[in-house]
Amino acid sequence: MILASASPRRYELLSECGLDVRVLPADIDETRLDGETPVDLVRRLAEGKAHEAARAYGKPLDDALVAADTIVWDDGGDVLGKPADKSDATRMLQVLSGVTHHVSTGVCVMVPSEQGAHESSFVETTDVTFRELTEAEIKAYVDSGEPMDKAGAYGIQGLGRLLVSRIKGDYPNVVGLPVMRTLQEIDRLNGNEALVIAALGGKHA
Repeated sequence: MILASASPRRYELLSECGLDVRVLPADIDETRLDGETPVDLVRRLAEGKAHEAARAYGKPLDDALVAADTIVWDDGGDVLGKPADKSDATRMLQVLSGVTHHVSTGVCVMVPSEQGAHESSFVETTDVTFRELTEAEIKAYVDSGEPMDKAGAYGIQGLGRLLVSRIKGDYPNVVGLPVMRTLQEIDRLNGNEALVIAALGGKHA
């Protein structure tokens, strides 16, 4: 599988399923368009990254390609990206404290075919609720350094899990990739269940 992302978390999620993953990061302009919803944004970015990675591959695809983009957003539609500094991380965590927010991942998959490539995209959204955080807790977490390269200023797979009171939806999606739905979509385009069966059986695919 070709992963059009430099995210170590996405790489780990796919590798844990026994997949042989090749990394081919794709850089595109991620500026949000006027009037664009968070869901529309992540779908567009995932599709753009997939197309850029396929172009950079330099030859017809010989394996499935996966591109993804994950964002954190609130009920007002405001997107919380990676914090610029500690002050920004503190502000984001104060916003998220005690409320439910949304984590959406846009995914675009391409699979090789005799006609070139079949393509499909989707968006998975998980609702995450933080408990009420104290100023001391926020400061301690920010000082740990973990928030600085994470959308929304937290990582649920790390110390950030201690901030969360509950989630509704797909947990791996919050980490960075809705793995099972991604594998199901690739299998659907291929007309089989090969990846899902291999992953569930712990077999290399």
